[in-house]
Amino acid sequence: MATSLLSIGTGIRMTDGFPKLFTQAEANDLLPALRQEVETMLASRRQILRLRPDVGPVLDKASSNGGSNYSGALLAAFEHVQAAVKRIQAHGVVVKDVNSGLLDFPSEREGRVVFLCWQHDEPTVGHWHDVDAGFAGRRPL
Repeated sequence: MATSLLSIGTGIRMTDGFPKLFTQAEANDLLPALRQEVETMLASRRQILRLRPDVGPVLDKASSNGGSNYSGALLAAFEHVQAAVKRIQAHGVVVKDVNSGLLDFPSEREGRVVFLCWQHDEPTVGHWHDVDAGFAGRRPL
């Protein structure tokens, strides 16, 4: 996968306790609300990518008190991404990748904390991985 355009911290470190541990059923029950947030996040990301070629000239104009509709649209798109991430995190879910809509649900498996893993366009939460394994370590539930 290419280097991430957006780097938004999750606010949750791997060593921190998680506010909630989800069962697979709880994670799946939350998906309808989260899908909408992920759609908002991805749509805003697409807008940022469309505007990205114009960022350089906008910044040049901004330094000389010039203006541009692009700068307002770009700022709004970043704010939409950030707001969607915060709303997802408020549920206790970790946003792992803004570029692909990858979410992790802290869970317990065999007495240890793991992540139930869901990516945009998957029908249900059907994978898990160790906290330090990441997407490459995904296994079916």
